[in-house]
Amino acid sequence: MTEYLPCDVLLEILHRLPAKSLIRFRCISKSWNSLITSPAFINSNLTRSHSYSNKLIVKYSDLNMVYELIHEEDNDNNDLSSEQIQELELQNSFGRNFISVGYVNGLFCLESGRYIVWNPCIRKFIVLPNPSVTASSFACYLAFGFDPSTNDYKLVRIAFQYKNLSNKKRAKKPLVEVYSVNEGSWRITSGRDSYPPGVDISDCSMSTAVSLNGAVFFAANRCDAWSSIVLSFDLGDEVFRVISLPNGNFKFEHGIHILVFKGLLSLICHEYMSERCSVFVMKEYGVVDSWTKLFTIDLNRQFCRVLGFRKNGHLLVQKEVLLGWELCSYVPESQQVKKLGFCRSSCYSFADNYVENLFLLDKSNDAVSKWNVSKKRKCR
Repeated sequence: MTEYLPCDVLLEILHRLPAKSLIRFRCISKSWNSLITSPAFINSNLTRSHSYSNKLIVKYSDLNMVYELIHEEDNDNNDLSSEQIQELELQNSFGRNFISVGYVNGLFCLESGRYIVWNPCIRKFIVLPNPSVTASSFACYLAFGFDPSTNDYKLVRIAFQYKNLSNKKRAKKPLVEVYSVNEGSWRITSGRDSYPPGVDISDCSMSTAVSLNGAVFFAANRCDAWSSIVLSFDLGDEVFRVISLPNGNFKFEHGIHILVFKGLLSLICHEYMSERCSVFVMKEYGVVDSWTKLFTIDLNRQFCRVLGFRKNGHLLVQKEVLLGWELCSYVPESQQVKKLGFCRSSCYSFADNYVENLFLLDKSNDAVSKWNVSKKRKCR
């Protein structure tokens, strides 16, 4: 029947199908497989998924790391349903304790002895080769992002060498190494030349770097001014830039958390010794004067951490409860924290918008088995 359908009609039909169906339809013919795995189809399918997705992906930890998809209904209520995602082959190969490096376009970069790029939508992952800078005398900061200029996913490692291991004094300029998924290799860049002097990337656990508009963003501190800033690294020109925070400088003691809200760079500022935090968005990318405060969150003597934003404008937060943390929804208008009834965790969690991405569909997980074989041979 497809012989009688115009190409644009066929593409429109395929783009409306879930990823599971598209994976099965690759078996229809070589031409269908070639179409579905083509970069053009994968990119257009991702764009459509960004527009229509009504899911959140949440990672939380109890005894094991668990990823859960939360389906949001198109109303203003707390109507939610969820399903767990499990990657048995990933867990069997690397164990169950993963460190999340970053998340972009439905892809996770994880660390568990090796760096892994994982696509939970299609249950596939690749294992990255070891970087060239691996000495224990380096303090490393990581970011995972998407470079739209080359349609490439990249892992950035910013490595500061300790001048003195006893007091952990760092060198002024870091080594900057980038892994390109398209090229399949690490490369030391000239990014260190543009690294601003007197800037330290935040070590806070809530300061995972985010990706937006072809750059990655870190919460950082300017030591000479005793204040916080946002540090960006452009994945295209590989240059560092400093973005000042709204309303002057926040001090070191403020907890800064960077997020992406509706395609805009956003900032969560937890005020020191206060029960409030403020939410800002940068309405015009790169323009400091466009920082706009959305609202101030009154935590009502409850210790909460903002994880992300829901489709209905409510915030996903973690509320401290007995022996752990619980996923809740914060309503800015009423300043109420409502329990969602699931996702209780023993430590900090992660939440972001979930999109279906077919990236890695044409790749296998052979890198894992090859790595396991090489490990066994080395141990003999």
